[in-house]
Amino acid sequence: MEFFMTNLLISLFIKDKENVKDAKVRNAYGKMAGIVGICCNIFLFATKFFAGIITGAISITADAFNNLSDAASSIITLVGFGMAGKPADEDHPFGHGRMEYVSGLVVSILILMMGVELFKTSVEKVIHPEVITEQWISYVILVISIALKFWMYMFNKGIGWRIHSETMKATAADSLNDCISTAAVVGGMLVFHYFHLNIDGIVGIFVACFVLWGGYESIKDTMNPLLGESPDPELIAKITETVLNHKMVIGVHDIVVHDYGPGRRIVSLHAEVPYNKDMMEVHDLMDHIEMRLMEEYHCEATIHMDPVVTDDEEVNETRKEVFNIVKKYDKTLSVHDFRMVKGPTHTNVIFDLVIPYGKDYEPEKIVKDLKQKIKDEMQGKHYAVIRVDRF
Repeated sequence: MEFFMTNLLISLFIKDKENVKDAKVRNAYGKMAGIVGICCNIFLFATKFFAGIITGAISITADAFNNLSDAASSIITLVGFGMAGKPADEDHPFGHGRMEYVSGLVVSILILMMGVELFKTSVEKVIHPEVITEQWISYVILVISIALKFWMYMFNKGIGWRIHSETMKATAADSLNDCISTAAVVGGMLVFHYFHLNIDGIVGIFVACFVLWGGYESIKDTMNPLLGESPDPELIAKITETVLNHKMVIGVHDIVVHDYGPGRRIVSLHAEVPYNKDMMEVHDLMDHIEMRLMEEYHCEATIHMDPVVTDDEEVNETRKEVFNIVKKYDKTLSVHDFRMVKGPTHTNVIFDLVIPYGKDYEPEKIVKDLKQKIKDEMQGKHYAVIRVDRF
């Protein structure tokens, strides 16, 4: 049923629904989801608030205001998608795509604020419990609410995966939390009915904790793109493979991905090519690769060409020896942009050393150690000039 309704709404309101890479189509999905969320959550707020008033149950009233905050979140999502769809301008040359992340962050903060208020109110009801009046209509309202919220979870999750939107995924997670919290409210009412135990305030605390956890998870998901998270390793692997598939390219490094919102990526990288190739031919190849990256991964690419000596036996042997010294020191390290400058007394070996994040690395110590090891193992005839890279 939920898939039928979702597909029906998509068919009715989204033109060119399969072209989710297009910014206008993505925005249409976001706006439709926002409108659906507003309508559903206002309906749920009104019915639950009515049920809370007639029963005097703080857990039901708290759940109602939780839905009201969801309606506000849907409005923010709607506005966020609208602003994210604005074209680039003089002040924002890379567009407004990150507004979708900002709107997701605001939604998450609202969820946290509502969770704090629900927790405070529920604790007060534990300390000073109030009389609950049972009404059969309240059970009907709560069961309908669970069914509707579960459909909203499936609806938002499906759209979130379809258009790769963290905002929609956060909204879906919130809807699932609402299902669980409303089910807890029903459980509390049933305990009161069968055992005459008023656990309304305790259930309210349980609901608040779910809301707070959902807000925390949503903030993590929406903050990472804003702070500049590491690019998807799978994307990096695919870009590397695509570039290396061209015979003239013998190495790829320093891949940087800038995320300016869904569907708006800018990539820069270094491609190593033999130094003795025709410059016009190499330039034409770089243009071709940039166009391929745009077609396959929808990212604007800028490629820096690094010339590499490939036909000098001494350079090749020295490069191999230096690489082995580095790998023997630490397998997680890697080297690129290797070159040699010969002098009358010694030879400088110059290269970039890639030190990954995630361990207690001390770059200064590593560089000092490697310089000494290269000097020692190569009989003092080679001095290392090392630049640290953290890509």
